[in-house]
Amino acid sequence: MSKLTRRTILKSGTAATGALFLPRFAIAQGDNRPLVTIAVQKVTNSNVLDVLREQSNVGERVFFSSIWEGLISKNWRGSLEAVPGLATEWRRIDDETVEVKLRQGVKFHNGDELTAEDVVFTFSRERMFGETEAKSRSTIQAFEKIPTPRPGKELPPDVPAVARRIWPDLVRVDAVDKYTVRFYNATPDVTIEGRLSRYGSDIANRRAWAESTSYLDWARKPITTGPYKVVELKPDVSLTLEAHDEYWGGRPPLKRIRFLEVPEVASRINGLLSGEYQFACDIPPDQIAGIEKNAAFEVQGGTILNHRLTVFDKNHAQLANPLVRRAFTHAIDRQAIVDSLWAGRTRVPKGLQWEFYGDMFNADWSVPAYDPKLAQDLLKQANYKGDPIPYRLLNNYYTNQVATAQVLVEMWKSVGLNVQIETKENWSQIMERAPTRAVRDWSNSAAFNDPVSSLVAQHGPNGQQQQIGEWTNAELNTLSEFLETSIDRAARKKAFRRMLEIAEREDPAFTVLHQNATFTAKPKSIKWKASPAFAMDFRAGNFEA
Repeated sequence: MSKLTRRTILKSGTAATGALFLPRFAIAQGDNRPLVTIAVQKVTNSNVLDVLREQSNVGERVFFSSIWEGLISKNWRGSLEAVPGLATEWRRIDDETVEVKLRQGVKFHNGDELTAEDVVFTFSRERMFGETEAKSRSTIQAFEKIPTPRPGKELPPDVPAVARRIWPDLVRVDAVDKYTVRFYNATPDVTIEGRLSRYGSDIANRRAWAESTSYLDWARKPITTGPYKVVELKPDVSLTLEAHDEYWGGRPPLKRIRFLEVPEVASRINGLLSGEYQFACDIPPDQIAGIEKNAAFEVQGGTILNHRLTVFDKNHAQLANPLVRRAFTHAIDRQAIVDSLWAGRTRVPKGLQWEFYGDMFNADWSVPAYDPKLAQDLLKQANYKGDPIPYRLLNNYYTNQVATAQVLVEMWKSVGLNVQIETKENWSQIMERAPTRAVRDWSNSAAFNDPVSSLVAQHGPNGQQQQIGEWTNAELNTLSEFLETSIDRAARKKAFRRMLEIAEREDPAFTVLHQNATFTAKPKSIKWKASPAFAMDFRAGNFEA
């Protein structure tokens, strides 16, 4: 056994009899690196490991930095600033073109060396864009339900839909030489480098795709460059990864990692304390003190670049009038939610933006004020008669989700809104287009330091909200294109502010509840540092038994 076994159990004071601290995986002779089990509430929503199909908080956790890597990476141990990844350098040729130099000697999980061919393939029609076109702002319809897998390698419709969300104007990527590529955009874009660093622009192996019998086979065991490679994905159960010992960033410190679905918070905590799991994710703040009463354990984490939202379907009969949606936004006492459910461990932000936008950040902006009297007046103006408004809800996919929903429903009830919770089992049921789709939960991340990465990416013409037909606004869509193509920073900031006015106040697409936070519990004996993100970094230098 490695030293992360019985010795650690005894040190922490937990019972060792009949319990194994680590999963019973076969360990290669002479390899005493630890094996860890991480209890999560969900491994993936789509039951595949494709970064373009699994665009989620839970996907970020298992993908980065274990499996997928991009040309430009993030400093997961710092402030998520851009750092060299599979590229060592990049430079602007002009407003529409960026040249990238690849890191030499990088090995994929199948032993292939990373070359320009893999990058060109990654950004090809075959892998990413399908039949979609650059410089087209027409909304691409996305399916609310996960489509049935098709024979062969035809892309699921949501893959090119997401690809154009990330790269609306990318025309092509050319290989200059074996280790140099150029990205050509159809329009000027000050955010190309940011797009290269974001979730979804990660590099896949060309040969592995060619040799796969189907998209589904490939997507459940993609060949990438990360420090860990996929051993097995058991849908709705677990994901097992194994060390990729030829990893360019150094030999991985773990032999195997198993992400195990444990939906209930109490079960995750009990399994951690008993030694069944080495990490327990998505810990609610009110559970932290109880865990840390045992001196052998600690909880790490805090706020991240993600905001929790309530989202509206303006097609619902009771939400068609923006005055009703505005009433929702003014009936919420956000600070009370932060204080009572989060123990003050997060905050109410200044709308859908983050300070790391730099000079694009609107420091004088605010979420709609908590004003129950105004909410009541708006409902009266809208002639709302108290008809029921469905609120589709998952069982704690987000930390404190159910408790937050219950508080929200009471706040809305106090101003006259008749909101009724409808519990659903999965995201397909949440997104399904039907007369009962009205209000739901969501979150929005800032993938890089510009508002096109959040407001445009999720709520613009090809944001998911418009792709599934929940909401649209012609002026916001026009401004989205301006924000994506203008190089005038002052004018872009002005456009961004107007977009906030539309989406948060005039014709609400959503309302921000609070900045999200994530907390992970573990034994103190495991020397590991949480990232300021859902991602979990298990590379050399961030884990010590």
